Amino acid sequence: MTDGMTPKRVLLLLAGGFETMEFSVFVDVMGWARCDFGCDITVETCGVSEREVVSTFGVPVTADRVLCEISADDYDALAIPGGFEEYGFYKEAFSPEVSALIRAFDAQKKPIASVCVAALSLAHSGILAGREATTYHLQGGHRQHQLAAYGVNVRHEPIVISEHIITSSCPQTAPGVAFALLSMLCGDAKMREVRAAMGYGCDG
Repeated sequence: MTDGMTPKRVLLLLAGGFETMEFSVFVDVMGWARCDFGCDITVETCGVSEREVVSTFGVPVTADRVLCEISADDYDALAIPGGFEEYGFYKEAFSPEVSALIRAFDAQKKPIASVCVAALSLAHSGILAGREATTYHLQGGHRQHQLAAYGVNVRHEPIVISEHIITSSCPQTAPGVAFALLSMLCGDAKMREVRAAMGYGCDG
């Protein structure tokens, strides 16, 4: 059973070329939950190969850890923002190390939240085969066709939750993904409090 008082740790994985908007929502939503609503929840950032990770559009971010230091056993959830191919996102997002980490979280049925094309990294790891999910839906649906090629049942919805896995269709959905993850970790009532306080309202 989820509650706001049991300590929770979220691993926020930053592949090179990640989108800063999709990254920041997890920090902000969990931060509001911790600071103003009594949720014992922390977010730890992780680079794949180095602590300094350059995001889409060239913004450098210094992560707390690097992937070789990480064990899924030490965290309660995994969050992965999407990114741009032009900035090298898939090079790290599709790496064997990232795939192994995703499979480790999935094996323990721990929440895995992805935004936009980060769903493709989940699919590349093999955990979405036969499951329902979504990914970036614009520009002719190229990324959704790519997702389907991994054996995924693609749903044309903004956010898709399949058991403990959250996927979404575009950057606009990022706050909703973060709130869905917060609900999994701290309960729906607490999530609704945080969401309303941040100005997102209480419906939907």
